[in-house]
Amino acid sequence: MAIELNDQNFEELVMKSDKPVLVDFWAEWCGPCRMVGPVVEEIAIDYEGRAIVGKVNVDHNPEISMKFGIRNIPALLFFKGGEVVDKQVGAVPKSVLAGKLDAQLG
Repeated sequence: MAIELNDQNFEELVMKSDKPVLVDFWAEWCGPCRMVGPVVEEIAIDYEGRAIVGKVNVDHNPEISMKFGIRNIPALLFFKGGEVVDKQVGAVPKSVLAGKLDAQLG
């Protein structure tokens, strides 16, 4: 299951992670976000133990959203070593997200 990330735990769980991290920036009112949500949950299960998968509700966590310049959602950022190494904006198939995460694992 994807981890619920917020302004308080983001630094510890994402920036200091020794594994690649996929972060889904979303909101309840966002239609495409609701399409991507189940895909992100599947990826969280598929990559358990190999990568961290989390979600940030942009309405509840404006600080993180502003820090990373999130203007359009869903926005999925890929982190490695505390740096953004890739990103995807908009709803895409699971294979696209899995491919980007696989690139960080290799």
